[in-house]
Amino acid sequence: MLRQRHQLFVALFVLADALVVVGACYLAWAVRRQTVEGGFPESWREFLREPMALVVVPTILGGLWLTGMYRPRRNQPMWIEQGQLIRALAISLAVLVLGLWAVSSTLVVGGDDAEARQASLLAGRVQIGTLGVTLLVGLSALRLTLRRILRAVRRRGRNLRHVAIIGTGRLGQIVCRTLSRNNWTGLHVAYFISHEDTTDREACVNRPVRGGLDSLEEVLERRQIDGVYLALPNAEAARLPGLLKRLERFALDVRIVPDVPLRYLPHRMAVSELEGMPVLSYRESPLYGLGGVTKRAVDVLGSLAALVLFGPIMLLIAGLVRMSSAGPIIFKQRRVSLGGEEFWIYKFRTMFHVEDESGVSAPTDPRQAWTPRNDPRITPIGRFLRRTSLDELPQLFNVLRGQMSLVGPRPERPELIERFKEDWRGYMLRQHVKAGMTGWAQVNGLRGATDLRKRLQLDLFYIRHWSLGFDLKILWLTLFRGFVHRNAH
Repeated sequence: MLRQRHQLFVALFVLADALVVVGACYLAWAVRRQTVEGGFPESWREFLREPMALVVVPTILGGLWLTGMYRPRRNQPMWIEQGQLIRALAISLAVLVLGLWAVSSTLVVGGDDAEARQASLLAGRVQIGTLGVTLLVGLSALRLTLRRILRAVRRRGRNLRHVAIIGTGRLGQIVCRTLSRNNWTGLHVAYFISHEDTTDREACVNRPVRGGLDSLEEVLERRQIDGVYLALPNAEAARLPGLLKRLERFALDVRIVPDVPLRYLPHRMAVSELEGMPVLSYRESPLYGLGGVTKRAVDVLGSLAALVLFGPIMLLIAGLVRMSSAGPIIFKQRRVSLGGEEFWIYKFRTMFHVEDESGVSAPTDPRQAWTPRNDPRITPIGRFLRRTSLDELPQLFNVLRGQMSLVGPRPERPELIERFKEDWRGYMLRQHVKAGMTGWAQVNGLRGATDLRKRLQLDLFYIRHWSLGFDLKILWLTLFRGFVHRNAH
């Protein structure tokens, strides 16, 4: 019954998405007619003859389907879905634009007339641009609205999926309490099954215990549910393969909750296969494959655009640094990025020049590893550059060379990393992505001599939840929080 409901909700989502796409096509057509082609036609029937919707609707819906936008998302935060939606729309629009470009010779009006060709190309660009923006806003608003409605319905006890938890130990109880707190998921724990063969226990976390593993099949047949959560203690982990085989008899969703703290699972784990052998990705960079390619493309395009935008400012700063004190304009220092690879980071020099600026020993207190406020070594122009973060603009060349990324954990000096990796568990996981000019910790105010533990937590959060949409969000926040901040000195 619940699976039928899921199919119904999928059909409703598809229908709602289709209506939004049709509306976006109509709006894009109207904007094109009004801004480029001199106003609306006399008859609205002309829109019905516009072939755009016939191409766009199946392309966008197909892209959403292929990227998994119609899968169940009960236990997924809405902001992750929004990031996946942006990626799905980018792929779908790219396919659409490539398809239109391939057949452009049949769509251009005017044959060899250069003016007609230019007008047609301009109209097409206006229409595609308006379509992309409208689709992003419309589908995002639709998804947020529908998800909020569904969550409100589930909090009232409707549209629930009833599950059982196999395991009455500490882990099973944590799973039950977690699902109960997050009732917006619509996952209701109906009962427990003990991880022991037999049990006299009647209740666990105010839920009934229906028996042990010896009566597993009997309980599941008698008390039908929609899914099970396997929450076995580590001591019972050897039972897992046998349990999975026994559960194959039932049409249930099966999820495994490992008895491992979340800090040891820094990334979304995935399962691959090698000659029939399942391989669980416990630790790997989230930027392998298409994700790394898209992030690198954003880095190259973004750094080039920033160099064009800030080029005059950088030339002015270079002149001011040269006049402020003797010494080089650019300060170089060894830092560590992806995979522990060392590189020379570039900054505008902000201190009075000494012979060896990079030879700084690592202090005992981690907070002393960064320049203190009102350091007398800082030049007057250097103080302004630090407070506005303009001293870091030369790192755009590091990004262009592939040594850094626009977004990522801030790079540290090798001698500090050697100490931090011993003192702070999980610190080396920062090296699973390229170091960045800005990052999740920086836009949340953790810069300079701030709490290292909190910075590490935010860096690991970024790595665990990386997406292209997350990067774009951080870049947007950097415009408001990343340049001038009280901790920048």
